[in-house]
Amino acid sequence: MATGIIQLLKRHKAQVLDTWIQKQLANEELREDLMTNDDLRTQSEELIDMLAKTLTEENINQIDSADFDEVFELLATISISRARQGFSPRETGLYIFSLKEAIFELLQKQLVDAPATLYTEVLKVSRLLDSFGVVTLETFIKGREEVIYRQTEEIADISTPVIQVWDGILALPIIGTLDSARTQVVMESLLQRIVDTGSSIAILDISGVPAVDSLVAQHLIKTVSATRLMGADCIISGIRPEIAQTVVHLGIDLSNIITKASLASALKHAFSMNKLVVKRIDVVEKKAF
Repeated sequence: MATGIIQLLKRHKAQVLDTWIQKQLANEELREDLMTNDDLRTQSEELIDMLAKTLTEENINQIDSADFDEVFELLATISISRARQGFSPRETGLYIFSLKEAIFELLQKQLVDAPATLYTEVLKVSRLLDSFGVVTLETFIKGREEVIYRQTEEIADISTPVIQVWDGILALPIIGTLDSARTQVVMESLLQRIVDTGSSIAILDISGVPAVDSLVAQHLIKTVSATRLMGADCIISGIRPEIAQTVVHLGIDLSNIITKASLASALKHAFSMNKLVVKRIDVVEKKAF
């Protein structure tokens, strides 16, 4: 078919690219803060070139054809890149679907005297790019989920720093809600630092934990038990009056665990356990003669 979409796309590739770019730049929702116009053109040109190279009259109606593997790979790269750059699913979807309009315009101009052929070619392009759009959105969502998962892990690591406050003494200030997943991170971080530093005392400071219920208490008790198995003693500090009342009200047994009201009190107790004494030294100033 001399006037088919394949030949038209290859013959008028530059025209389709220009029209597509113009439509994207004319879109008020275009995020120019996330991508420069040059990068947008480079990305769009790469996709147009790939389509012109891959499409044939035989595979245009076979979206599952292995011929499109390279196209899908490129779409996946674009989707994940846009997910990491901060584009929304809608913006990424419109990027692909706006290509349809550019190709439709070309078909309309070239096939104005052949409405039946125009209809057939428009259907082919529409089905193909709709499929590309779906694949792009699926990949985008997967990429966004990976970004969120990585950020969640990073936040969990940052929010549970294990600090060596003295030789043989570790402190772990916990900020925010302590759930099962976070308890696992806390426990792994603390146990690994005990091994790395050879510390014998660990202080769990819960001053930054908004509320303590029976579930949080169970998580703390598990962490203390794991610490003891490593041969270290554990002190829980930051027991505010309201937390103490809650613990009593819930009947949670912390009698086998050393608890302190503040991190300072816990550190002082840790010093006494290690037979360390901190003294203030009065410095006598020399008189000037």
